[in-house]
Amino acid sequence: MIIILMKMRRLTAAAMALLVLATGCTSPTGSSGSGRLSVVVAFYPLQYVVEQVGGDQVSVANLTLPGVEPHDLELTAKQIASVGSADLVFYERGFQAAVDSAVDTQAPKRVLDGATIVPLRTTPGFTGEAGTPSTSALDPHTWLDPRTMIKYASAVAAELSQARPAASAAFQQRADALVAQLTALDGQFSTGLAACRLKVFVTSHAAFGYLAERYGLEQVGITGLAPDAEPTPAHLAAVQKIAQEKGVTTIFSETLASPALADALAKDLGLRTDVLDPLEGITSQSRGTDYPSVMRSNLSALREANGCL
Repeated sequence: MIIILMKMRRLTAAAMALLVLATGCTSPTGSSGSGRLSVVVAFYPLQYVVEQVGGDQVSVANLTLPGVEPHDLELTAKQIASVGSADLVFYERGFQAAVDSAVDTQAPKRVLDGATIVPLRTTPGFTGEAGTPSTSALDPHTWLDPRTMIKYASAVAAELSQARPAASAAFQQRADALVAQLTALDGQFSTGLAACRLKVFVTSHAAFGYLAERYGLEQVGITGLAPDAEPTPAHLAAVQKIAQEKGVTTIFSETLASPALADALAKDLGLRTDVLDPLEGITSQSRGTDYPSVMRSNLSALREANGCL
């Protein structure tokens, strides 16, 4: 049953990609035309930071459209051009190859790379046929640790201040307010996950390694760092074994990728399902309207699943 669903997921992802190309949807160009600094960002968490710090001094264009899964992003010619004309481009090298290429070819005047602010860590890949971890890969999902977003806020304030020195005090004031909000969020996670019956959680997309490390949890991913990756039968069997041995209560899926594998695994094991959002985009299905509210929903889901006091 799970193998059939894996094939269906590939077809669904391909259909979605064709739909985006056919409709010709694009994000706004880098030039704001309003006297604001034009900032191009690669995906949602970066957009959130820039909008919070920049306020009415910036016009932000997100290269990843709402509802589009960002890992395999393809850019239109208009989007690529917007990278070159922007006052600032904020991205994370190594996450989206199309964005990396656009930055290299368009050579924007000012670039902020999230991977230089918080270095990416390596994460083991799928369990192999012999039951051993495969080669490691760089995990791009740093933003799921609120401390990363705190560092982003400071870095964005510095870049915007260089681009528009007259507004530097306003940028710093807004960054300080965002840092205070994110520090409080980090405290809520630390307190909320301090005493839990379970430390292990199983999620369809292994995006929560930084979050797990920060708050003393252990992530077990079904599909690896990319949500459309293909788990081997041996890996699926290993996940099932861990879930049974650790007394896992919940299998988590997410909002931007098919829940089919997570649902099938939960059904096979007789477990409940819930959503753990990697915050790669905000849609009408998101359990919140912005980064802090979705993160708090994630915290509630983890606390319920892991029996936290």
